[in-house]
Amino acid sequence: MYKIRGLPMPDDLPISMLNQLEYCPRRFWLMYVQGEMEINAAVLEGTYQHERVHTAGRDQDGDRTAYRRVYVYSERLRLAGFIDVLEEVAGELVPVEHKHGRMGRWLNDHVQLCAQALCLEERTGRPVRRGCIFYVGSRRRVEVPLDAELRARTEAAVARALGLVAAGRIPPPEQPRPKCRDCSLESICLPREVQALAQPVEARR
Repeated sequence: MYKIRGLPMPDDLPISMLNQLEYCPRRFWLMYVQGEMEINAAVLEGTYQHERVHTAGRDQDGDRTAYRRVYVYSERLRLAGFIDVLEEVAGELVPVEHKHGRMGRWLNDHVQLCAQALCLEERTGRPVRRGCIFYVGSRRRVEVPLDAELRARTEAAVARALGLVAAGRIPPPEQPRPKCRDCSLESICLPREVQALAQPVEARR
């Protein structure tokens, strides 16, 4: 670890934190910098659903080989983390991310998946053209093309995450707040209260 402006900076940013950043920068800060985590029913259910893919191992089914919990990292991007399942079919590598619930309206899961692919490419020297997200709640597997646009967005997210930590200042709550209702950290973040206190005294009356 080394420090910038008094805050510890990571040697490697956890890939999973890019998901939090894309969902909400303030949530990223609370979880990554302050270590906040609210355990509720949804969080526990997601943990139980991930137990199998979070156990390292190897499965063979015909010409398909699946490796569970594969560690990857990128020296270029300063990222590190785990791929839930890495499938190899006819020489093609396909990372598969397992998610609790259903597919949302945002691309935070896609960015996390793409970051895994970028790390995998750097480690293997092989192209990763697509990945998949398996949503446990809907039993739906979504194929994600890892195109130039998603790759650029993912690398921008890495730069933004490191920039936020280096700045040493918690981001304000987002406005509008459609994501707050589904966020497990709303009671810690207090978006409405923070925004109300940021208003001039006259506006609070």
